[in-house]
Amino acid sequence: MELETPWFVRFITERLKHAGYKAYIVGGALRNALLHLPQNDWDVATSASSGEIKEVFSDTKLFALKHNTVTLINSGWNFEVTPFRGEKDSLVDDLRRRDFTINAMAFDPGKRELIDPLGGKEDIKLKSLRAAGNPAMRFKEDPIRLLRAVRLAVELGFTIEAYTFQTLTSMAPNINSVSQERIREELMKILLAPKPSSGFNLMIKTGLLSHFLPEIMEGRLKRQGSYHTYTILKHTLETLDRANPDPVLRLSALFHDIAKPRVRRKLKGEWRFYGHEQQSALLTGDIMERLKFSKKMTRKVQNLVLNHMINYSSTWSDAAVRRLVQRVGPENINELIMLRRADLLAHGSATKSAELLDELESRIEEQLAGPMLLKTTKLAIGGREVMDVLGFQPGPMVGKSLDFLREIIIDNPELNEPKKLIDILKDLANVPQSRPHKTKSSLSLDL
Repeated sequence: MELETPWFVRFITERLKHAGYKAYIVGGALRNALLHLPQNDWDVATSASSGEIKEVFSDTKLFALKHNTVTLINSGWNFEVTPFRGEKDSLVDDLRRRDFTINAMAFDPGKRELIDPLGGKEDIKLKSLRAAGNPAMRFKEDPIRLLRAVRLAVELGFTIEAYTFQTLTSMAPNINSVSQERIREELMKILLAPKPSSGFNLMIKTGLLSHFLPEIMEGRLKRQGSYHTYTILKHTLETLDRANPDPVLRLSALFHDIAKPRVRRKLKGEWRFYGHEQQSALLTGDIMERLKFSKKMTRKVQNLVLNHMINYSSTWSDAAVRRLVQRVGPENINELIMLRRADLLAHGSATKSAELLDELESRIEEQLAGPMLLKTTKLAIGGREVMDVLGFQPGPMVGKSLDFLREIIIDNPELNEPKKLIDILKDLANVPQSRPHKTKSSLSLDL
């Protein structure tokens, strides 16, 4: 077998052998080489213990976060070196304890020989994902393998072998013993696959999804209004497949209708989902917090979910377009449009709405190219002028006044001049304090 290995991998195996230990290339890089896929993660299995590995590479930058595994670093890349697993402390015993046969092969770089005691190469030809040895034992050793089986199947386009699938299904509840962080990592890999719906369908069939993401299952077999061809769950999966393979977009597609089953009501023979976007944003926050996503990513996804119901029409004023951008944020508007387009296309019958979205996108580009004002810092005056005109001390009322001016400018960008804004403030100062001042945008400011 021919295998092009990075020089640093050869350096690792040669130095270990020179020190009197056995060393073999194992893992995903070897599997991907047989699949003619890019080889990114290079792992080495050795007869040396973790302490001996550290001693052999004492002059090399390394760290050891995983149990027994020593990670060597070269040119920003990580290379994992792990002692043989198993009681017999042999390569074959190590391979028999790995997760799936396609990952249970080794390559001897000196002899240029593939070592494949479990038939992984044949399973690759068959596009079959089969547990290494007894599937129940493999899943019990590390239950994250239950979810990894789905992830590998969807990433590689493989079918899970029947006995492995049957065991996976019976042991699905064991996923509850896995940390939320590890579940999140596998979930994200499934979400970023070319067709994530196939992974979710597998998780539904095996029962995995019901255990770690039961909220998604609430939409199963739930019909929607005449505007939708699919059930809530089917529509969500269709939206996933149509969203660009970006972490924020795929998460937003997954959660955009998550609360629909909870607000679903039938009125005059038609299903209605009033306020589902607000409730979906709240539920999204709960789920992402549970799965230990960062607060920054959670807020970004919630923002897109909250604002995904863009019911645009050609009658919208330019100010209405500007308000949409201001509400979502200019840094998020393109992602929102992409999410909404995937959402509309997943309805099964929304060609006209998708065309209108193209029109909205063009109008947003025009507004972004113009003198849009989305932050108070872009106003022609600042807090000092507000305090001078209105007699305020530093405090929240200064910020409210600047927000008030920003709302006016969104409707009338031409008013963003120091004198005009100061005149507006002077007019505002003459409004009786018992009566709130209202602009055409219905903003109230109590002075």
